[in-house]
Amino acid sequence: MDASVVIDIGRDALWVTLLLSGPLMIAGLVVGLVVGIFQAVTQIHEMTLTFIPKILVMGIVFLALFPWMLLKLVEYTYGLFDLIGKVTR
Repeated sequence: MDASVVIDIGRDALWVTLLLSGPLMIAGLVVGLVVGIFQAVTQIHEMTLTFIPKILVMGIVFLALFPWMLLKLVEYTYGLFDLIGKVTR
């Protein structure tokens, strides 16, 4: 196995990780920003006020994007298995 193949596998793994976690992180960031602005305006500083909306929105985004996320993960896994078959010693 050549070093470039290992680097390509690592790069692809990082890319898939960012692709799968990105929508959830962006949703959490947007909700956190909205709740933070709401807390600053109303001067309500309750910790559960930030936690519960983030969990709910991230759960909804996860359920909405789960089929796409699963498809991307399966494609990456098939690619890895295909690469294992092509690698020679």
